[in-house]
Amino acid sequence: MSEASSPAPPKPSLLTVMMRLMKLRVIVLLQITALCAILVHDTLARNGTLDITRTWGDTLTVAVVTLVGGTLSAGGSNAINMWYDADIDPHMRRTMNRPIPLGHATPRFALIFGTVIAVLGSALFLVVSPKAAFWSAFSVVFYVFVYSIWLKRRTPQNIVIGGIAGSTPPLIGWAAAAGDSIAGSNVFDLGSPIPWMLFFLIFFWTPPHFWALALYRSGEYGKVNIPMMNEVRGPEYTVLQSKVYCVLLLFLGSVPCFWPDSGLPLLWAFVSGGLTLWYAASVWAIDPNEPFDDNGRMPKAASSFFRSLFYLGWMFLSLVLITFIPTDWLGFLGPL
Repeated sequence: MSEASSPAPPKPSLLTVMMRLMKLRVIVLLQITALCAILVHDTLARNGTLDITRTWGDTLTVAVVTLVGGTLSAGGSNAINMWYDADIDPHMRRTMNRPIPLGHATPRFALIFGTVIAVLGSALFLVVSPKAAFWSAFSVVFYVFVYSIWLKRRTPQNIVIGGIAGSTPPLIGWAAAAGDSIAGSNVFDLGSPIPWMLFFLIFFWTPPHFWALALYRSGEYGKVNIPMMNEVRGPEYTVLQSKVYCVLLLFLGSVPCFWPDSGLPLLWAFVSGGLTLWYAASVWAIDPNEPFDDNGRMPKAASSFFRSLFYLGWMFLSLVLITFIPTDWLGFLGPL
């Protein structure tokens, strides 16, 4: 039988379609950052650094709520984004195999499904903390209305400003773990500067991470009139801006050196500094004029993109591991 007459692959199950609309693989890294924030909070509490009593049972409960609530709210945001981008997804290689372009789901279904699970996910956080529920809902609203609908198709700063939504998981995880200890109407008061430093870690990481993706997929966003930085200002300027954010990441990691009240162990400044230099080396290695490989990709930009994923994961995991070390063992490398 010829290839032209081969039967079409069977349509996936409804559950599979819903999971693909949620983009679960993308959510994994977000959930790691939220869970790490929970572990850091509760470990510091058990070490006596934070004035709150937390048991491992408390940690497990909050972790489960965060995993379920965060997956639903972030997955709902992704599904709604696919509804809005239904007109451009069929024209980009990285998105043409999503459920809507393949005909496995209608835009209307993606919108309704995404809205329902996003609301349910954010509401679930009310079980542990109203502030966690607020930041979850804020993330959904900001991602859908500010990034997807307003910024994405209008400005090359779309990733920079839109990155606020993707930077909230540490705030959500920390607020969920802190619970009633941070009760009050000020949603910015989370009882410690640590979750905000983790927020800015993701915020500064997001532009070079996504610009590397845009570079190694050069031309795809331009075909659908999405003003990514490399399409509007050119690859040289994009790489320069990525280097600026790497410097900001290096400064952020050094916070424990000059801000003793931050609560972060001094050891993390050295570990994060080493990890940032390792990641920055991949950004500095990007050649804006590098020819594409056989797959139409810019190899060094692709390498930087994938390294950025490991970098962010190790930045959070290293902080968790360091907080597990008893404060008296750390000595001068502990919180100043």
